[in-house]
Amino acid sequence: MSVIRQPGILGRTTRQRIVGLTAALSIATVEAVTVGLWFGLVVGSRTTSTALAGLGILFCGSLLRAGVFGATVSDVRDLCQPHRLAAALALTGGWVVWLLVAELIGDVTGLLVATVVFTGILTGQFILERSVFSTQMHSATVRTALIPALLLAVGAATLLASAWFTDLRFITPPLSLEITTVVLWIDVQHLGYLSFGLFAFLAHQQRFEQFLGPYRGT
Repeated sequence: MSVIRQPGILGRTTRQRIVGLTAALSIATVEAVTVGLWFGLVVGSRTTSTALAGLGILFCGSLLRAGVFGATVSDVRDLCQPHRLAAALALTGGWVVWLLVAELIGDVTGLLVATVVFTGILTGQFILERSVFSTQMHSATVRTALIPALLLAVGAATLLASAWFTDLRFITPPLSLEITTVVLWIDVQHLGYLSFGLFAFLAHQQRFEQFLGPYRGT
């Protein structure tokens, strides 16, 4: 029967899309902020205190991301269960391994190898996260997790490339206002953060489309 004759299906589809887009935007915002803070702390002059602070920020962000994901796809009541903490720890460890691999190899080769490694880590983490929070849905597969993982890994690569391979800055001429003069200053690394946030949104939007899709016609 046509969905035009079944307004309930059309309404349910619209609600699912709105929920998926809202959740993807929320997770992308959390990920962009927490990864950005962690990256800013450890990519420069690294000390024990900044490394520990960065890990704390990264883990809290991973836990919050898991909470948003779980609240969207299931009825989450307790994020502190061991298997749910394991999903957050896996994501935190994945970011650390990604940066270490890139730094150990260095240059463009390190960036490419780290992107491939991180894609594999994220694929496993996404499968783990899906099995933890959505046991009643269809089983997760490498195929369904690979594309979102690749998108997020590419976003991470653009962030690292903006910090490693260029230090361009865009500075506008002074803009005279009534009481002051304003100069707009944009670093390429700022564009790297923006690019990462965009790729994070696309990755998680793809994930939620896969999660919520099976229920559109039911």
